[in-house]
Amino acid sequence: MKLQLGYACINTELRKKRIFTNRHMRKATFQAKGLEYASELNLQNVKDLVKIIQWNIDNNIKVYRMSSDIMTWSSEYEFNKLPDYHEICTILKQAGKLARDNGIRLSAHPGQYTVLASPNEHIVEKSIDILNKTAQFMDLMEMPKTPYCKINIHIGGTYDDKVGTMKRFCKNYHSLQKSAQARLTIENDDKASMYSVVDLYEGVHKVIGIPIVFDYHHHKFCNGGLTEKQALHLASETWPGGIKQCTHYSESMLLQENVEGKRPQAHSNYIYNEINTHGLDIDCVVEAKMKEKAVQRYYDKNLVMS
Repeated sequence: MKLQLGYACINTELRKKRIFTNRHMRKATFQAKGLEYASELNLQNVKDLVKIIQWNIDNNIKVYRMSSDIMTWSSEYEFNKLPDYHEICTILKQAGKLARDNGIRLSAHPGQYTVLASPNEHIVEKSIDILNKTAQFMDLMEMPKTPYCKINIHIGGTYDDKVGTMKRFCKNYHSLQKSAQARLTIENDDKASMYSVVDLYEGVHKVIGIPIVFDYHHHKFCNGGLTEKQALHLASETWPGGIKQCTHYSESMLLQENVEGKRPQAHSNYIYNEINTHGLDIDCVVEAKMKEKAVQRYYDKNLVMS
């Protein structure tokens, strides 16, 4: 079956040419320079997003996860308050059209501090703001309000009560803006004490209907009693009709030579094994450290089944 690969955030080849989308600044700098400097960085980031999307088109890479840092310190302001807002909107609309016209699947993965299920209300409020702002960013690109453009997160913790935490996640989901709800997906974890595909299917998908992003590497450490094939197929059942299932793939750093002191969960630089689709058509974000080079190396080895 068909496997379509992509990568996350940084293009290592373009980064050497100073083309990247995660220009950021320290809090002290933001406090000193304010919206004007944030706007300047954001404008540079979105301009380079267009260049990265074009590079992906030119190199036939159809899946790309955008950086969560494109809009620096976005929790501190509304987008329309930026001095360069109108120019940013114009460029984002251009980026979105470029992606749509060329079949580039874009997604986002807000960071580890986006914890919708936290028992801390302040953290939940900040998480809701991050997810809403991520959706607004995609809206400015005029991207589909579906999991095709997924905004993917983890549950974030068990807080000694997995069932109760998943219930809190589902409850807080309803506080999100509709465009964030429509794109939200949930991913299985890489610790046995955390959330397997089975946990997420029973405790989240059955309640609020959002899709599960199957992470191959994480499943090795938290399988919920399922084989890889069973878990991948169970996750596939959660994706709406007409929207291709999206997955994540990486391998252990320990597969590489001369590596010491790394956790088995640490990601390798490249992919060394064939990705088994178990008979499904899937998109896959490769989370190997060498980014687009890992994808190209995999394709060059003719491991992808057409």
